[in-house]
Amino acid sequence: MTDFPGAQRIKTNGITLFVHEAGPKDGLPLLLLHGWPELARSWANQFAPLAEAGFRVIAPDMRGFGGSSAPKDPSLYGIDTILADMTGLLDALGIKKAVWAGHDWGGLLVWPAALLVPDRVTGVIGVNTPHLPRPPISPMEMLRKRYGDDHYFVRFQELGAPEAALQGREEAFFKFIFAKPLKRIPKELPASATHLLDRFAGFTGRAEAQIAVPAVERAHYARAYAKSGFHGGVNYYRNVTQNWQRMEGVDLTVHQPALMIGAELDPFLPPVFMEGMESRVADLEKHIIADCGHWTQWEKPDELSALMVNWLKNREMDLRKG
Repeated sequence: MTDFPGAQRIKTNGITLFVHEAGPKDGLPLLLLHGWPELARSWANQFAPLAEAGFRVIAPDMRGFGGSSAPKDPSLYGIDTILADMTGLLDALGIKKAVWAGHDWGGLLVWPAALLVPDRVTGVIGVNTPHLPRPPISPMEMLRKRYGDDHYFVRFQELGAPEAALQGREEAFFKFIFAKPLKRIPKELPASATHLLDRFAGFTGRAEAQIAVPAVERAHYARAYAKSGFHGGVNYYRNVTQNWQRMEGVDLTVHQPALMIGAELDPFLPPVFMEGMESRVADLEKHIIADCGHWTQWEKPDELSALMVNWLKNREMDLRKG
């Protein structure tokens, strides 16, 4: 991994974000949003290639993570609040519009951003997380019916207990969660695969060769989460139902240019989920990275960076006009 730039603290929407930035100030702005259980540092391998290609790269620790403010109240993590954090960040940096790129939870934010704050989004890049149709019933209800009450989305609704199960075992947790993928995705994901807290409770270790993120990076994550706690990230899951309600009646058609990058071996966000996106994204380019699981930025950093840089360069004129 190349050196990751230091962070500045930027006030926005009543909180303070820990923000990393690189690249020329007049470069096309690119806002990188991470997922759970991650940090802005998840994009470390992409920073240099993107900045050296001439783009202004901006990656915050999202609300609730790392060095950023982490309020306890779950109601302060809904989609409108998080998007206001990001538009306020752009305001603080003097940026009107940016390309928004997201992985995992970040991906669940960048697609709605194109719909809810379209005047701030000139393009979208989804990494692993596609733009999905709005389900007819609450996602929480769907997951409970299919995978049971121990699905981690469901367990995360309980206040206090999920984060308490993770706190104090940070080093073990990041060995557990950052596992390399299986050689193939099962046709039907077993319910037990989604029972994260139960699986972690019985976790005793994993060979280094089976972990996607290097030990030096995991140590950084462990220190950050030991300091901030896990409640911030878990609070995003406590807003899944409210976010689903928020999108009722919203036209899901994304009109900005978009790039979708899937991962062949991601069991939770498999490439099949990308099918049909063309009906919801008017200007879409899609790619699948072979032999890659969920932790794309670490597992296939060069391939991911190249796809992002190539698309941004090919579409830069349109993105700047947008």
